[in-house]
This record gives sequence, C-alpha cells and structure tokens, in this order.
Amino acid sequence: MSNPTAAMLVIGDEILSGRTRDANMHHLAQEFTKHGIDLREVRIVSDDRAAIVSALNALRAAHDTVVTSGGIGPTHDDITADCVAEAFGVTIDVRDDARALLQAHYDRQGSELNEARLRMARIPEGASLIDNPVSIAPGFSLENVHVMAGVPSVFQAMVASVLPTLTGGAPLLSQTLRIERGEGDIAGPLGKLADRYPTLSIGSYPYQKNGVFGSNVVVRGADGAEVDRAITELASLFS
Repeated sequence: MSNPTAAMLVIGDEILSGRTRDANMHHLAQEFTKHGIDLREVRIVSDDRAAIVSALNALRAAHDTVVTSGGIGPTHDDITADCVAEAFGVTIDVRDDARALLQAHYDRQGSELNEARLRMARIPEGASLIDNPVSIAPGFSLENVHVMAGVPSVFQAMVASVLPTLTGGAPLLSQTLRIERGEGDIAGPLGKLADRYPTLSIGSYPYQKNGVFGSNVVVRGADGAEVDRAITELASLFS
C-alpha cells in the first residue's frame, strides 16, 4: 500500500523576488519523510488572490494533504486566509477563540490588540486552529489543507502541532553510494538497476571535485532490506 501524498503551497512575493530564501520546504520534506508521507509537489505563488485560489484548489484535489506557508500576518498583503475561504466557498470572520489568544498575548506584552493585529484572528468557517507556541497567532486547518505562517520558527512549531494528526505510512529509508565516475558512464547500469527495483527511488546527483567527475547515487524506499540489496548490488557494479 502506497504512502499518503502531500503538496506544499508557498505564498509570497518575497520568495519569488529572491529577497527571502525559503527554508520551510526543506523542513517539511524531512518531517514528512520520517512520518511516511510523500511530498510530491511544491508550488510557489505570488500574493495574488486568483493565483492562490487556483493553486490551492488544484493541490487539495490531487493530494491527501496540503500545507501552505506565508501570508497569514497582520498586513494588507497577508491574504492567504481569505483565499482559503474563497477556495472552500465559506465565510471568514474574527473568531472568538483566536481573538482571546491574541488578546491575552498582547495584554502580557502591554501592547494593544489593534485592527491590524486582529486580522490574524480571522478564521474561515469550519476550520480548526493550529497551535503556535512561538508567537501565539494561530494557523488553521480546513479539511485536508493546513495553513501555516512563513516565519521558519513558527512554521516548524505549527508542523509539530499538526503532524501527529496526519495519517502516515512507512518512513522512507535511504542510503547513498559515492561513485567516482561521470554520469555518462553509470547511466546504463543504473537504469537497469532501477528496472530491477521498481518500488525503490534511485537518483543520481553529479559532482566535480579536484577535476574528478562523480555521482552520489541515492537509493530510497520503505523496505530497508530491499534498499540494502539494491545498494549492495550497486556497489558490486562499480567496485
């Protein structure tokens, strides 16, 4: 039985402009791999309502789980929550439990829960809150979509909150073999090996160091014994 699949939707002009380097995809991929969820697709879209809604609807129809990052803060360009509401055809408004979390947080800080900050308490109808122990403002889950902040420390905390609620599969295991030959030399035998192990993922990642061409060949799969057999056979081919 195959593992559940997932997609990630990264939202924000700052990612596409190159101003901010996205670290959240790397973290999510690692966590999903350990949990037995296959991250199959990642899309990055600008802060554009139509683009976000279109991408979200496509991803949630194609995968068991969708995680979004970015666009749930207090500024005018934080439109992710509104886009999720539009995609699901539900209303969105300030919710009492989210407001209470923010009110208590800003009271402790001696700050005002002003109109801008209150935007972070706007939650689509029917959604459940995602805990945010870092900065309090919650994310939310609606059906198979989990909406999280873009700040890496907050995103990671939200992933930790949601992950236990997701159905996983067999964790993916991997082994790497360094082969000091160019990809042109190993492509034929590597293709035949992949044909003999159709349930495994076998990838070649070339490098050049001190004038020497080589490849790191990575074998991934849920069956540890099969991964061992494939890596042993691979080593014997190029020993």
